[in-house]
Amino acid sequence: MAGTWLVLWGVLAASATAGVAGWSQGTATFYGGADGSGTMGGACGYGNLYNAGYGVNNAALSTTLYNNGVSCGQCYTITCDGSRSGGQYCKSGNSVTVTATNLCPPNYALPGGGWCGPGRPHFDMSQPAWATIGNVQGGIIPVLYQQVKCSRSGGVRFNIAGSNYFLLVSIQNLAGSGSVAAAWVKGDKTGWIQMSRNWGANWQALSGLTGQALSFAVTSTGGQYIQFLNVAPAWWQFGQTYSTYQQFAY
Repeated sequence: MAGTWLVLWGVLAASATAGVAGWSQGTATFYGGADGSGTMGGACGYGNLYNAGYGVNNAALSTTLYNNGVSCGQCYTITCDGSRSGGQYCKSGNSVTVTATNLCPPNYALPGGGWCGPGRPHFDMSQPAWATIGNVQGGIIPVLYQQVKCSRSGGVRFNIAGSNYFLLVSIQNLAGSGSVAAAWVKGDKTGWIQMSRNWGANWQALSGLTGQALSFAVTSTGGQYIQFLNVAPAWWQFGQTYSTYQQFAY
């Protein structure tokens, strides 16, 4: 088995370096402590990542990968690239799949904004996820990565915030492409209302919908459209999360 892994690793590294479609070169660091608790919250707005369905295998993306929040919820398989500088800190043959839950902002006190500066594909991973593919004493490692289909437990979830005149909804736990391209909300006394991205995975509607049962419609970045009917009852409350039994395939 060990020999098979070494052969597979060599083929993967050579193929990615040669530019085979699907794999790209990047770098990775870690943050949040050995238990990953410091990664909760973040620029995608998911709050507690366990409650949102994502857990500890998560990462903050550099500006280039974060794409103004469009990438929130997407999944990436990452493996350490032993063929490049810093590869001595790799755990060859290992890979890990993480969910994008945060932004790693540029640090302009460093040349070029540091590892998360513009134009650099970088993953600031939870320490437990990072330690699957790298030796902690290395601090930073070269990686190969590709976006992959997300697998989730249960259905899509909607966390509702805002005020009587403003609805802010965090759309969570998407399988398939993992991320939201467009969203709508409907009260039981309204038609479908187009929502817009406020920040991260939070979508807004400038409408007063308190006291109405709520339905949602979502198009994933994979192009699948689903209507989630009667998600929240007329007595829904701000700060609550409402789960569904429906899920995305792509």
